[in-house]
Amino acid sequence: MLSAIAIPSALFWTSQQQTEQVARAMTGGDPARAPALMRRYGCAGCHTIPGIPGGDGQVGASLADIRHRVYIAGVAANSPDNLVRWIVAPQAFSERTAMPATGISEAEARDVAAYLYAQ
Repeated sequence: MLSAIAIPSALFWTSQQQTEQVARAMTGGDPARAPALMRRYGCAGCHTIPGIPGGDGQVGASLADIRHRVYIAGVAANSPDNLVRWIVAPQAFSERTAMPATGISEAEARDVAAYLYAQ
């Protein structure tokens, strides 16, 4: 019985590791640093974010499965560079967005983008 559980878990782990490697390569960020950054900059206050304690905000869109979306915030094609730019300066894409400029740096935004693409 234990081996039946261990094999699927091992397959998931490998798949998750591969997904994180791809996210790192796409963004130049480290998804492991993102949870602390998202708490520091208040992302979870507005967004539902899988894997982030307290990440159950209802003001902004859910950030679940962002890698499968065509657009970021409905205004920019979903690409790593656009996601990083959106996180740093959302008003550059949409002057009327409710998302604030948080003061996050580009390097930190790359970590957050890597995390979101890895989920």
